[in-house]
Amino acid sequence: MRARPSTVLLATAALLAALAAPAAPAAAQAPPRPDPAPSAGLDRAVAGWHPGRHLPFLSIVTPVDPWTRASMVGVSWKPGCPVPIEDLRIVTMTFWGFDDRPHVGRLMVHEDVARDVTRVFGQLYEQRFPIRRMQLIEAYGGSDDASMAADNTSAFNCRPITGTTDRFSIHSYGKAIDVNTVENPYVKGTTVLPAAGRDYLDRTDVRPGMVVAGDSVVKAFAERGFAWGGDYTSLKDYQHFEIPNP
Repeated sequence: MRARPSTVLLATAALLAALAAPAAPAAAQAPPRPDPAPSAGLDRAVAGWHPGRHLPFLSIVTPVDPWTRASMVGVSWKPGCPVPIEDLRIVTMTFWGFDDRPHVGRLMVHEDVARDVTRVFGQLYEQRFPIRRMQLIEAYGGSDDASMAADNTSAFNCRPITGTTDRFSIHSYGKAIDVNTVENPYVKGTTVLPAAGRDYLDRTDVRPGMVVAGDSVVKAFAERGFAWGGDYTSLKDYQHFEIPNP
């Protein structure tokens, strides 16, 4: 998400071109929104849940639909980004909320990791690890800061690493996920992102939604090849999990 030692250096010109590229001109008519939405079955299942009833983990992986694609262009994706939209997938799935009930959320990831992502979050769901919300970054205008401030769990967003202009974040490849950003802040020196994360700097005071060394969340991601930002030495990015580029 931010300055990560494992991120691959890319040509400065390519990144600047992607960031400077103008948004595609608006179409005369927006593509129709999928109807019924792929999540309709999940939404019905969650709506019918009640305390005492077990609802198993549910997920569906779909290509990016025209409506979502239109909302991405010029916001989270621009020409010159390192992966085409065709290589991305939307994972719609149930997650356990802080209100102790199931919800439906969406993550956008690279097709190569979509299956592993569902398995990881399936484990977290069965463990009832609470997640605040899970929305695509377009809900926040592509702003990482706004998404973090909302305690949003998210994945794909084509952008440079914070503080750089010549390196794409692993989020740009759809192979990084940030989990419960407030409970698991990014910390470098006196910088804490988001600001509300300051309440969670004491990692020995483990509270719901926090990710700490050796816990079930770190293990679930590690089993699928994801590295954890809490293991970094030059900074700590407790929310961040990524598949490092080769």
